[in-house]
Amino acid sequence: MSKKKLIPELRFPEFKNEGEWLHKKLGEIGEPLMCKRILKEQTTTNSKNGIPFYKIGTFGKEADAYIPIELFEEFKNKYSFPKNGDILISAAGTIGRLVVYNGLPAYFQDSNIVWLGNDESMVLNSYLFHCYSTIKWQTSDGGIISRLYNSDLKNIKIFYSKNPKEQQKIAFCLSSLDEVIAAHSQKLDLLKNHKKGLMQKLFPQEGETVPKYRFKEFENDGDWVVRKLGNVATFLKGKGISKSDIVEKGNLPCIRYGELYTHYKETIDEIKSFTNLGSEELVLSEANDVIIPASGETQIDIAAASCVLRSGIALGGDLNIIRSEYDGVFLAYYLNGAKKTDIAQLAQGISVVHLYPSQLQTLSVSFPKNQKEQNKIASCLSSLDAIITEQTEKIEQLKLHKKGLMQGLFPKIND
Repeated sequence: MSKKKLIPELRFPEFKNEGEWLHKKLGEIGEPLMCKRILKEQTTTNSKNGIPFYKIGTFGKEADAYIPIELFEEFKNKYSFPKNGDILISAAGTIGRLVVYNGLPAYFQDSNIVWLGNDESMVLNSYLFHCYSTIKWQTSDGGIISRLYNSDLKNIKIFYSKNPKEQQKIAFCLSSLDEVIAAHSQKLDLLKNHKKGLMQKLFPQEGETVPKYRFKEFENDGDWVVRKLGNVATFLKGKGISKSDIVEKGNLPCIRYGELYTHYKETIDEIKSFTNLGSEELVLSEANDVIIPASGETQIDIAAASCVLRSGIALGGDLNIIRSEYDGVFLAYYLNGAKKTDIAQLAQGISVVHLYPSQLQTLSVSFPKNQKEQNKIASCLSSLDAIITEQTEKIEQLKLHKKGLMQGLFPKIND
């Protein structure tokens, strides 16, 4: 059988006749390098007249330590130091995090942060960066890597076009896509921050009787009404649905408490899980029910409320069910916002935290007298969440597109 040619499935038209790609181990391209060791007593937390010193914990973030300028200049001139464009790699902690050195004065922790001394005669650094992102950072025998040693780095195999212009074009294509993903991710962060700020303004905070923001038609409706949650709602508990009870094409949609942490937000419409258990054995939702986990790992995590928009959904064990005449979507946002800390403080436990209906009943809650104001707040936040969900899905689609593009732009190596 003839050996498969090392040619990518996708290729820019101007390079289709360039022939096969090459592959080499990183050790054949350059030597792994690191900065000279800096001792703890040589660092300071005072940034004045100091050079940022990045340890593995601050790599890719803000520096929290600094070294004297004189020491920086001495070590930079005497020992290994990255050049502008070199790709720094985390060799401890989370292996394979990448930072492109931008040439600004900075120093990096020896052995924990390394780079390949690449003269770019064979492989451009801009292209190598994207090669790194395809690597499974593991030991030479395929084990899980807890530290990236020089020998591991040198044995990693990459493939590349002989033509630096093709490398450059691939790098530009993928970097441009990365910029689009970064821009959309920044937009997502702004939307999430906007939601957080809006929730602080749409609900009364501690000591307030009205919210800071109010829709114009409700500005003259007076103070919100304060009640104990136990006086305006009834409480139920879900019944156990184990992991083994979940089937892909079950007859009955169901919600398990862990999904409130991993899958659902303030509103639940599309159901993730199904079971074939009989409905007569379970507790079924009524539209507008609000559910909160009854157990979790931390106090703040357990304070997660969701409104079930549909009736007839089986609600699993370890779920507190709050049933009231108030707008459940409004209540879920309110509990997740202004009341999150209060709910967390009600929860008890050390290794496992528990939250009981008797505790939730004591929670003081505020409601606008006008049901339409509840509805409007719920609609406003739900609309914003729909935009956030759409933006999240757009980013995921871009990431999938990039993944598929990289699979096509890089040939597959069969060892």
